[in-house]
Amino acid sequence: MVDGKLLTEKLLKYAKKFLHLNERDETYMRNILLREFGEDYPASDVGDLSYIEELSVPDILVEEIETLGLERGKCEEGLTNLYSTYIMGILSPLPSKVNEDFIKIKETEGIEAACKYFYDLSIMNNYVQKTAIGRNLKWEYQDGSKYLEITVNLSKPEKSNKDIAKLLSMPKADKKYPACLLCKENEGFKGTATHPARENIRTISLKMGGEDWFVQYSPYAYYNEHMIAINTEHTPMKIQRSTMAKLMDFVDFFPNYMIGSNASLPIVGGSILNHEHFQGGEHLMPMHKAPVKEYFTCAKYPQIKVGIVDWYNSVIRLESEDRDAIKTFAGDIIETWETYTDEKCFIYAETDGVPHNSLSPVCRREGNKYIVDMILRNNITTEEYPEGVYHAHPEYHNIKKEGIGLIEAMGLFILPGRLKTQLLMIAEILCEKTEYNEVELSNPENYLYAHKDMIKSLVEEGLSKDLADAENRVTNRVNETCKNILFNTAVYKPDENGAQGFKRFLSTLGVK
Repeated sequence: MVDGKLLTEKLLKYAKKFLHLNERDETYMRNILLREFGEDYPASDVGDLSYIEELSVPDILVEEIETLGLERGKCEEGLTNLYSTYIMGILSPLPSKVNEDFIKIKETEGIEAACKYFYDLSIMNNYVQKTAIGRNLKWEYQDGSKYLEITVNLSKPEKSNKDIAKLLSMPKADKKYPACLLCKENEGFKGTATHPARENIRTISLKMGGEDWFVQYSPYAYYNEHMIAINTEHTPMKIQRSTMAKLMDFVDFFPNYMIGSNASLPIVGGSILNHEHFQGGEHLMPMHKAPVKEYFTCAKYPQIKVGIVDWYNSVIRLESEDRDAIKTFAGDIIETWETYTDEKCFIYAETDGVPHNSLSPVCRREGNKYIVDMILRNNITTEEYPEGVYHAHPEYHNIKKEGIGLIEAMGLFILPGRLKTQLLMIAEILCEKTEYNEVELSNPENYLYAHKDMIKSLVEEGLSKDLADAENRVTNRVNETCKNILFNTAVYKPDENGAQGFKRFLSTLGVK
């Protein structure tokens, strides 16, 4: 049995150390918690609680909250996280206080200190669940002068392109509250069996492109200080000229972070297209570190360096200290690409009235210099590739079938959690710890059915001497698959036809 009086004192000590609970509010908060836990008076002797101040995450306290919640009928089995989120939300500063303190720290100590305050709070109030994130598998794949980062994500379910497309037809805001997972109305929301609790989320308000936006950290944290910038209005994703002012306002406010937008069409966009948002953070992606393979000039914008990035998919890089010039030129690229067709490269702006061209702009700063990478995307489908010509091709769907959004396009692959077990099982087949049975693997009910062709190919290459060698071979195959998927998404392929096509597009912008 959890002692509600003792748990109250533990939480107070934790909140004073990590959640900025003012001593003046301690008595008030104690009484709030005692009532919540069904206690009539506080503990008379709590013993040594100094260990609480040494915690790096709130996990042990969250576990106690959830156990108490079950014992006292505060929550149901399977929904205990709703109760712990509620309690951590009570202990966290009000949103207005977080905003006030963030701005104060930014003005006195700088933006990096302000972000540290905000990020640490998001971890310590259990919004960013650091322990769960730490269980993800992560490695790097070095490919000559380029590299990829690969993560097997154990905390978020895999979505198909059909699942993502359904979001566009979700009920409007007056029929669903909050309208989606990104809406401002999530702040303080109690949660349901199908919608996460958000009492502990905190956001920072700012203006982007003259509009009201807010930022929050991602609970999944695919990389360090993974931040999401979100339009306060529930408005669909749309890449247009005005997008660039929003991105550049963000990096002016957060010069320590990069920021980028998913393309605004299904298949090549992200998993949420019904609410305008961007993704950024402290982390520099593999694409950012890729060099420019060829520079060009534009007579209209001589102050801008224009280059084709030495990357797997098709990326234009703009560099300049002239914010207005780079914003305008990037807008030109957005509008030109939207209506651009090049039959020689199988690029069609639209077919039967359905638009296909969009792009992902990514912005960052190096001192006074703005760097904008523009990833060209196209979502056309054919009979051969019904899920997208420039999407992961079917032979790679066993590893990644979900849409290749902004983060993957920049070289950080988020692979489904099922692979943790499946890849080990495949390795065990290769080193003969498990028998290879081609007939069984051909059964759609088999857990490894999606991998049957990959397994057959690996077996035909030869068996492994031990499990370590087998795991290394399987990992290498995943690495090659991720690289090939990015080649699939390239609208201009890495051959002479693709190179000439890329230059034809640039020439329409006056780039030579």
